[in-house]
Amino acid sequence: MELELPLALRGFVLGMTIAMAVGPITLLVIRRTIDHGGIYGFASGVGVAVADATYAGIAAFGLTAITSLLLSAHTMLGVIGGAVIAIVGARTMLARPAEAAADVMRPGLVGAALSIFGLTMTNPLTIILYASVFASIGLAAGASYGDAAVLTLAVLAGSTLWWVILCSVVAWVRERVSTTALLVVNRVSGAALVVFGVVAIVSAFGSSGPVA
Repeated sequence: MELELPLALRGFVLGMTIAMAVGPITLLVIRRTIDHGGIYGFASGVGVAVADATYAGIAAFGLTAITSLLLSAHTMLGVIGGAVIAIVGARTMLARPAEAAADVMRPGLVGAALSIFGLTMTNPLTIILYASVFASIGLAAGASYGDAAVLTLAVLAGSTLWWVILCSVVAWVRERVSTTALLVVNRVSGAALVVFGVVAIVSAFGSSGPVA
């Protein structure tokens, strides 16, 4: 007899797994945690988790009109998101840790969450990822509202837990490294963000054809 995990647990694991994938958003959250501390980094992580849950919800509830609208604009959104990420990367490379942590460069916690939410939402192709994975775990588009809601909330919970873990670890390490080490981290992470941003822009134009 095959053992099948409850839908909520499958959604939780899915949300955590997708959040764990290292990309430009992960680097941005890590950078904010290093610059401003664990609480600020976590607030940014919550913005990512809400964006993940938003896309998961669109896929789970089978909101095809919203999906089509977002996918039709994915080139423009990809260019905008890639440009912002590249600019942030360039500024990170040039900044010293003390400068990066200056309060004048730091919005509030709500601003931290909203800004990262907006950047995460510039990749609407994530909807396709969630729709494909949901189908593989037995939830087709247009399934019951109850199942869709459970899955959406489970994705939110799984993603949020990952950001709690990651930001806690980074904040702990942050207190135990030298300024020189942080400067090296700035250079490396900034360069990586620039590369991610350029790749995002190129990919957006490369996939600008019609989406079926």
